Amino acid sequence: MSRKATMTNELVKKASIDAFKKLNPVTMAKNPVMFTVEIGLIITLILTIAPSVFGPGEGAGYNGIVSIILFVTILFANFAEALAEGRGKAQADSLKKTKQDTKAKLLQKDGSHKVVSSTDLRKGDIVLVEANELIPSDGEIIEGVSAIDESAITGESAPVIKESGGDFSSVTGGTKVISDSIKVKITTDPGESFLDRMIGLVEGAKRQKTPNEIALNTLLVSLTLIFLIVCATLVPISSYVDAAVPVATLVALLVCLIPTTIGGLLSAIGIAGMDRVTQFNVIAMSGKAVEAAGDINTIILDKTGTITHGNRMAADFVPVGGADKNELNQIAMETSLFDETPEGRSVVELARKQGARGERPAGAEGVEFKAETRMSGTDFAGGRDVRKGAVDAIKEYVKERGGKIPSDLDDKTVMIATEGGTPLAVSEGNRILGIIYLKDTVKPGMRERFEELRRMGIKTVMCTGDNPLTAATIAREAGVDDFIAEAKPEDKIAVIKKEQAEGKLVAMTGDGTNDAPALAQADVGLAMNSGTIAAKEAANMVDLDSDPTKIIEVVAIGKQLLMTRGALTTFSIANDIAKYFAIIPAMFMLAIPQMEALNIMRLDSPQSAILSALIFNAIIIPLLIPLAMKGVKYIPMSAVKLLNRNLFIYGFGGVVAPFIGIKIIDMMLSIF
Repeated sequence: MSRKATMTNELVKKASIDAFKKLNPVTMAKNPVMFTVEIGLIITLILTIAPSVFGPGEGAGYNGIVSIILFVTILFANFAEALAEGRGKAQADSLKKTKQDTKAKLLQKDGSHKVVSSTDLRKGDIVLVEANELIPSDGEIIEGVSAIDESAITGESAPVIKESGGDFSSVTGGTKVISDSIKVKITTDPGESFLDRMIGLVEGAKRQKTPNEIALNTLLVSLTLIFLIVCATLVPISSYVDAAVPVATLVALLVCLIPTTIGGLLSAIGIAGMDRVTQFNVIAMSGKAVEAAGDINTIILDKTGTITHGNRMAADFVPVGGADKNELNQIAMETSLFDETPEGRSVVELARKQGARGERPAGAEGVEFKAETRMSGTDFAGGRDVRKGAVDAIKEYVKERGGKIPSDLDDKTVMIATEGGTPLAVSEGNRILGIIYLKDTVKPGMRERFEELRRMGIKTVMCTGDNPLTAATIAREAGVDDFIAEAKPEDKIAVIKKEQAEGKLVAMTGDGTNDAPALAQADVGLAMNSGTIAAKEAANMVDLDSDPTKIIEVVAIGKQLLMTRGALTTFSIANDIAKYFAIIPAMFMLAIPQMEALNIMRLDSPQSAILSALIFNAIIIPLLIPLAMKGVKYIPMSAVKLLNRNLFIYGFGGVVAPFIGIKIIDMMLSIF
C-alpha cells in the first residue's frame, strides 16, 4: 500500500457528504461534547422560529446567526472524523480489489489436481501454484522455491524469494507467483485470511476506542457537565442583579467554554494515528497497540533476520581433534540431508563443492531442529547417527554417549565467535569432528537506528540462540544496549516479563514460530509479513515490508499520536480562557457597567463579542484538521523537554491565538 496524501478531492467530497449523515442524533450521541452542541443548535433553531418561547430574549436574526454558527461547528467536527475514516476506507477498498475469487489447483491423493474456487479451500488443503498464477489463500510453502510478487499488498515492486522450510515459507493470498511452481498448504478458512483481517483493520469506522482515549473522553464529559452547571447557575444569578441573559447567549457561552475543539477532533486523531501506521505498511491490530508503542521503554529484538540479514550461510568447515577434513565435509553434509532451511542447504552445497558425495539413503530419518535440544541431524539404518548444533549442546550429547571432547574445540569455537560467526559443532556418534562456520552480517545503518532509540529513552535488548561470544560481537557491532545469548523461547518470554514486572512497556519484533510466544507476551508485538503464520497471529502488528527496524517508526508514530492528542487537548482548554474574557463581560456589562473592566479586548458590542467568540470556536476546528491528521512532529528528546515545549507552543499559544482571532473577527463584524 502506497502512502496517500492527507486530503484528496475525492476524500474531501466523500467526507463532506458523510459529515451531514453524521448529524443523526443517534450517531452524535457517541460524542457527548458535540452532542451537547447539537442540543444547543436545536434550542437556538426553536428560538429563531419563536424568539419568545423561553421568555424575553434577542430577536430572530441574532438567534438565527447563532444557529448557523453552531451548525457549522458540528459540521466541521463531523467532517474531521469523516475524513479520517474515509482515508481508512479508501485503503480498505484498495485491498478489496486485491482480494478476488481465484481458481486453485487442489491436489488429490493420487497426485492429480482439481480446479476449484479459492472460496472452497479449507485449512489443510494442498494446492499447486505455477508461474503467473495468484496464490488463492494464505498458506505455507511445503515444496519448491519461487519469486513472489507481493506488490498488491506491500506496494513494493521487487519480488520476494519464498521457499519451503525455515521462516520464509509463509505466503499470502492474492500475491502472485512469478517463477517456477510451488506447493502450498492452506492455513486459513475462507474469511479468515490475512487480507480479510487487513481489510477489517484499516477501516477506521470499526476502530475501538483505546483506554487513554476513553479516559480523555471521560474528562471531556466531566468538563462539559461542569460548564453546563455553571451556565445554568448564571440564570438565577443574572436575574438577581436584573441582568437577564438571553437563552441563545447562554447556549453560545456553553459551546465556547466546553472543550469543543478537542471534542470535535478526538476521534479523528485516533483514527489518523492508526492510518499513519498503515501508511508505513504496518497493520496494527488495534489502536491500543499504537498507543502502547508510544510508551515503550524496552525493545526486544531477535538477532537473525532482524539485526542481521538472517541468511547465515556455511562459509567453512573447521576440523578439531585431528579429524580428517574430507571426513568432516562428508559428515557435515550428512547432518543436513533432511534440513530444508537455507542454512542447511548451504551446508550441503559447500560440502559438495569440497568433494562430499551422497543423497538421502533408504531407511534414514531426519531429526528436526528444536529450540530445546538446539541440534538437528540424521539417523541412519543400523543405529548410526550424525548431529550438528550449538557447541555446548553437541558436547553434552557426546558426553552422554561416553565420548571425549577435543582439546582444541573451545579455542576454535572462540575464534569463530570472535569473528562474528556462528559455530555449529558436528558429531558422529560419540565423536566431535569439527565446526561448521556460519557467517551472518549486521544490516547497514543499525547502529544509527539504535542510537536514535537511545535518544528516545528506549533500551534495546538483542536475543539470540548464538553463544555468548558471537552474541557479544554482533551486539557490539550493532550498538544494542544489552544482549541475551543462547536464548530459548522461554528466555525471551522471561526477559519480557522481567521488564514488565518493573513497570515497563515492552516491544518485540520477530518472524519465526519460536518468536510467537514472546510476540504474544509483549505489549507491542511486531511480526514480519515474510515470517510464519504463527508469528503473525501472535503479534498485534504486522510489517508488510518485513523490515524489523521499522519498530522505530512505529514507536515514533505512537509517541506522535499521544503528543497530538495531548497538544490539542491543551490548546482546546487554553482557548477557554480567552473566550471567557470575550463573552462574560459582554453578557453583563450593560447591566453591570463595572464589568467593562474585564473587556480587555475592547470588543465592539455584546452581540459582536459573543458572535466573534462563537465564530472563532467554529473555524478553529477545520484549521486544526491538518495537524490532527498529520500529527505533531515528534523530536527525540526527554519527556520533561517535550512537556515544556508543548506547554509553551500549545498552552501559551492556545491562550494567545483566541485573543488575536476573536479581536480580528470582532473588527470585521463591526464593519458590517
